[in-house]
Amino acid sequence: MRQKNVLILMIFTSTLIFSACSDQTANTDEATPAQIQVEVTRRTTPMKVCTPPPCGENEAYYCPDECPGGCGTICATHTPEPSDLAEDATDQEEDQTISANAVQDFPDPSKYTWQPVIDGLNKPLAMIPSGDGSGRLFILEQPGRIILFNGSELLNNAFLDITRQVVDQGNEQGLLGLAFHPNFQQNGYFFINYTGEGGDTFISRFQVSEDPNLADKDSEKVLLRIKQPYSNHNGGQLLFGPDGNLYIGTGDGGSAGDPEGNAQNFESLLGKMLRINVDHGELYSIPSDNPYLGGGGLPEIWAIGLRNPWRYSFDALTGDLYIADVGQNEWEEINYLAAEPNGLPPGGANFGWDYMEGTQPYEGEPPEGISMVPPIWEYDHSKGCSVTGGPVYRGAMEEWQGIYFYADFCTGTVWGLLRGTDGNWRNETLFQTGSTITSFGKDEFGEIYLIDRRGTILGLIESP
Repeated sequence: MRQKNVLILMIFTSTLIFSACSDQTANTDEATPAQIQVEVTRRTTPMKVCTPPPCGENEAYYCPDECPGGCGTICATHTPEPSDLAEDATDQEEDQTISANAVQDFPDPSKYTWQPVIDGLNKPLAMIPSGDGSGRLFILEQPGRIILFNGSELLNNAFLDITRQVVDQGNEQGLLGLAFHPNFQQNGYFFINYTGEGGDTFISRFQVSEDPNLADKDSEKVLLRIKQPYSNHNGGQLLFGPDGNLYIGTGDGGSAGDPEGNAQNFESLLGKMLRINVDHGELYSIPSDNPYLGGGGLPEIWAIGLRNPWRYSFDALTGDLYIADVGQNEWEEINYLAAEPNGLPPGGANFGWDYMEGTQPYEGEPPEGISMVPPIWEYDHSKGCSVTGGPVYRGAMEEWQGIYFYADFCTGTVWGLLRGTDGNWRNETLFQTGSTITSFGKDEFGEIYLIDRRGTILGLIESP
């Protein structure tokens, strides 16, 4: 029997950043084929295993053992000035009522702490509410299990156990994402993202059994199977947007430096944000306003130019989209798309990889006239090695309202981003947790949690 220790947080009862280097390394829609397996056609010689150079004085190499993403391959000390990045951030045309949606300053973080809630887990990667009003939280374990926390304890039987079909031999493989259908309470559908046979990415739908605490393991329907050329950069998150469509973040296919050229290839599903409608068609259909529905790219593609998006989130109040994209050698970045008056961010964005790493040129010359969306913030590898995206806080603590949380896997640092009334972004270091942060979680009340890969989940509370 699993050993566990569970503490109940009173305040809460009322989402691998995989990029280490390796040589194995509600719409009217047009239905697409029931299942797509994308083969990469443009191939180059795989890059060799990365070997970090020796670091000089005041430099460091940031890739611990079992680093699930963003392992840098060079030493770095430069850190961008906030004023430099703020200028880039204002290039996007966004008209949000900032003061009404967010506090105007960061609270004193010393008055808050991350309190352990659950421990004894096996490589947890996410904790997600079902949204059915039950208050249950579902925890992903990378080897292939979903564990259920009912508000007071972890249940002994896994909600779903597919360890036998999950391929997790590579450090960046496994059961990576979970999303519950917006009408889960009525239809019992949930969706997972995992690496399976051949190391490929599988996007599958399951259904709950007659027992609400157990999934029907035999109900799997594979929506997408995406060929993976290497074992890393698998992305992995699934998220339903404000429009009820399913957003799927995919990595560029792996190795290092995107040798396949996938992120800028409109005929590849890799290095993208995909968007599908799971309520029409045999398995899914394409939303009528997807940018490439009429041609120019695969119709599932909603945005391009991502390296390895590891945790993205929609602001529950505004609909703004935040994407943490793990960097290559030097820069970790936060991308942002503001919601338009219809409450949704626009499709068709190009976030720049691999022409750009953050705001810095990386490889090749972009075609003339190409428009790329710069990150609103970036940090170099003197600050960490692998970004983990979080949520915009919308819980009960008014002093945190509208602050976007993100972290670094290697250092355990937690930062906050806050947009001022002048439109400029401010960044502040909030916590030094010492955790290996694979994800943030939220409950049905909007309170947030840290997911520590070593087996613990912690919740943000006011210090006693």
